[in-house]
Amino acid sequence: MFEFLSAEYVLQTFGMIALFGFVFAESGLFFGFFLPGDSLLFTAGIFASKGFFDIWFILAGVIVCAFIGDQVGYWTGKKFGPAFFSKQGSFFRNPKYIEKAQAFYDKHGKKAIVLARFVPVVRTFAPIFAGTAKMDYATFTLYNAIGGIVWSCLFLGAGYALGNVLPSTGEALTVIVLAIIFVSLLPVVYEFWGEYKNRKKK
Repeated sequence: MFEFLSAEYVLQTFGMIALFGFVFAESGLFFGFFLPGDSLLFTAGIFASKGFFDIWFILAGVIVCAFIGDQVGYWTGKKFGPAFFSKQGSFFRNPKYIEKAQAFYDKHGKKAIVLARFVPVVRTFAPIFAGTAKMDYATFTLYNAIGGIVWSCLFLGAGYALGNVLPSTGEALTVIVLAIIFVSLLPVVYEFWGEYKNRKKK
């Protein structure tokens, strides 16, 4: 049913265009939170090890798309965020989210931008909230670049290294990708669980 979101299917069907487009959308567009960023990069690294892609070309492309995507997310949040988060009591549009984002970035700003890269969903909304909270732009840009480089190198590099020892793609790849998705979603589940428990206490 969701085969079109499978990393293998996406790369085999649409190639590098999909890889770069998905990375950009997941990094900076509001609706991109559901895209399979980590598993897509990892699988692309494996494909590169088998000769389907040039590893250096896709590494450069992914870094650029990740960086530009976050920049777009920042400016989207800065321009539209305050107006969007203006409905008291709303689950999605509560202005308290801006206050929380402001406090979070004031306390963890630099490392938050880098670490957000490694958490699905969070990496989509982190730059938007950074813009909404008016985080210093030069600081955001610098750590956005660092996060994009580290994230891209880690997942593409890990896939490329593993691809060189795997005999072929197939069931082993599917299991590995599913494991990556599961592990990467754990922080999100933990955060939602903590929020749920806090709401129950109130």
